[in-house]
Amino acid sequence: SDQYALIAVQGPKAAGLLARVTQPDPGGLPYYGFLEGKVAGFPALVSRTGYTGEDGFEVYCRPEDAEAIFRRLLDEGQPEGVMPCGLGARDTLRLEAKMALYGNDIDDTVTAYEADLGWIVKMGKGDFVGRDALAAQKAAGVPRKLVGFEMVERGIARHGYPAKTAAGEGVVTSGTHSPTLGKPIGLALLPT
Repeated sequence: SDQYALIAVQGPKAAGLLARVTQPDPGGLPYYGFLEGKVAGFPALVSRTGYTGEDGFEVYCRPEDAEAIFRRLLDEGQPEGVMPCGLGARDTLRLEAKMALYGNDIDDTVTAYEADLGWIVKMGKGDFVGRDALAAQKAAGVPRKLVGFEMVERGIARHGYPAKTAAGEGVVTSGTHSPTLGKPIGLALLPT
């Protein structure tokens, strides 16, 4: 909403950087944990989350405090090479880590099992919307699955491109050039 700004602090130096400018130190937070405190002297909510496949944190603050917090993080991290990056870099990193992006790789037509996210489904925790459908799908097997692929020739597979296998036709959900792997990669929803 327009009530919050978000600054993602990601990578192997994120915990050390935030420890120097955040009270209390968020370094002991478990993954998906959060705390309320101050970052660079401004009130903020800090969570140990992110979408890069790296350890990291997200700082939620008032929009009017975001620039000052951002600049302090950059100044504090400059000796270590901390630098800003945009959503394109985040998208490449999350794709390398096979982290599905809502609206690209998953939406309300893709189940957690099809997206290879069954680890987040807690069937033993009681009733929830869609529980019966997920239980039936788990028992019968998924009709399609989100899978990673690499291109064997030069090119980038883009969202919406057809993807064919011996089992039938699916669709590319994400694709880019992976700087880490040095080749084009992607995700596709394919029939099992």
